Amino acid sequence: MAKNNEESAGPAQSIQELRERIRHSTAHLMADAVTRLFPEAKLGIGPPTEDGFYYDLEVARPFTPEDLDKITAVMEETIAEDFPFVLQAHEREEIKRLNQDQPYKLELIDEIPDDEELTTYTHDGFTDLCQGPHVASTGKIPAFKLLSVAGAYWRGNENRPMLQRIYGTAFENRKALRQHLRRLEEAEKRDHRRLGRELELFIFDPLAPASPFFLPKGAELYTMLVDYVRGLYKRYDYQEVITPEIFSTDLWKRSGHYDNYLENMYLIDMGEREYGVKPMNCPAHALIYASRLHSYRELPLRLADFGRLHRFERSGVTHGLTRVRSFSQDDAHIFCTQDQIAQEVQGFIGMLTESYRAFGFNDPTVVLSLRPEKRIGSDEMWDKAETALTDVLAESGLDYRPEPGEGAFYGPKIDFFVPDALGREWQLGTIQLDFSLPERFDLQFVAEDGSHQRPVVLHRAMLGAIERFMGVLIEHYGGAFPLWLAPVQATVIPIADRHVDYAEDVATSLRGKGLRVEVDSRNERMNLKIREAQLQKIPYMLVVGDREAEAETASIRSRDKGNQGATPVAKLAEDLSAEAKAP
Repeated sequence: MAKNNEESAGPAQSIQELRERIRHSTAHLMADAVTRLFPEAKLGIGPPTEDGFYYDLEVARPFTPEDLDKITAVMEETIAEDFPFVLQAHEREEIKRLNQDQPYKLELIDEIPDDEELTTYTHDGFTDLCQGPHVASTGKIPAFKLLSVAGAYWRGNENRPMLQRIYGTAFENRKALRQHLRRLEEAEKRDHRRLGRELELFIFDPLAPASPFFLPKGAELYTMLVDYVRGLYKRYDYQEVITPEIFSTDLWKRSGHYDNYLENMYLIDMGEREYGVKPMNCPAHALIYASRLHSYRELPLRLADFGRLHRFERSGVTHGLTRVRSFSQDDAHIFCTQDQIAQEVQGFIGMLTESYRAFGFNDPTVVLSLRPEKRIGSDEMWDKAETALTDVLAESGLDYRPEPGEGAFYGPKIDFFVPDALGREWQLGTIQLDFSLPERFDLQFVAEDGSHQRPVVLHRAMLGAIERFMGVLIEHYGGAFPLWLAPVQATVIPIADRHVDYAEDVATSLRGKGLRVEVDSRNERMNLKIREAQLQKIPYMLVVGDREAEAETASIRSRDKGNQGATPVAKLAEDLSAEAKAP
């Protein structure tokens, strides 16, 4: 039975729902246009996304920019004709017949449960397997743009065929589209992958897929992030540990990773034994805790670990620094009593808030994920844990959004989503309650009454993966880091070769105050050196010549404020060292 899409789906209830309908409908339009221009095309999937849509397709040759222009022209013709989107239910054999030349669609159909209704949407003779919803007709698509093409393995599996993914976006009016395209342009300028190369922070090499090489400047920034967190650990009473990277798979079987996380782990066969490279630190911390019996007086025990982790992320989802296979986290586990949960979560929120302010992030979105249907532990324990997290958030004055059913199987959690300079939200901090780990590793402590009881484990991270946080930070600042984070804080530029010795003296004075300073002694013009320092986004350029050498000054050019005039070197060192202190 066929029926109009608007009648079957009802009116959109929000701007986001309207955009999802428009984008889903535009994806269908694009697939239709591709099949007209490339009749041999095989269709994959074409869902709406947060900012647009995509469609995965198999064609004989790669799409070109000219192809996207032709596809766009066909789509615009279809919009002008204003064909209705018609929803229709089908019997399984009928829908298979309709897709007999579409192997990817047949695979999807076979995965749909027998008791689930099979539906299609049709416009102007083009029919696609889909549950919808869509806008009422093609003329209800006001503004769209095709953006790019990329390779994508079918279903994200590198053992499956490589398809081509066309990305696009669509909005409810042209103004909203223009605003979005401007944001995309700014995001392109801030892309950490491009800036990482230009600022000489990191590289990638195919011999170590999705595993970054940090160059000296990048390593400097990386170390500063770790050192900043270590400073917080000292004030918030954490103890840092170092744990092995490779364990017998007996450990991963005990922790549950072997059954639930094996496809993301790297395994090693050594003779008759099987080992796994650690994807997480928590089982190793459980072994440390279990190495001796603890008293309630020792709790909470806060163990931090910057150990290197390895996870096999599929090549289709790796992305610069923000999705890698080798990384380190500001990872810690708090072993505490149930009565200490609230105070430990409160302390974590305080530390997390302090760190985010230091890096220029404000007003995170807070999500409280509550008990899922499949879980371990008694209802009483979940009641206590959820109440503890809810009370802490209330006491902190933080607005939060509860998400029923989204907690981990071992306990509820709080996630923090941080907006960057472009308003994009990144999930960084998290704290999770875990009742499973103490059970699996038989962890105990001696209570005040002499009985042996189970501790609770809090998994927590503020920055998350240092690699990922670094990528976010690069894009947040557009590579123009504040002075305290800049890998090179100042470069001294001698006007002529005879000024190089004085430039080195200036650099030595500044380095004596702990500043990171370079001397550009190349035989190049001064203006070129200044221009290249600006492109490197170095905060201060210090120009020295005859006049500066005689007066023991340096002429300051600020990255952000332009020329600042000449300043005595001793005062300059004091001023910059004060400015360079971490917030």
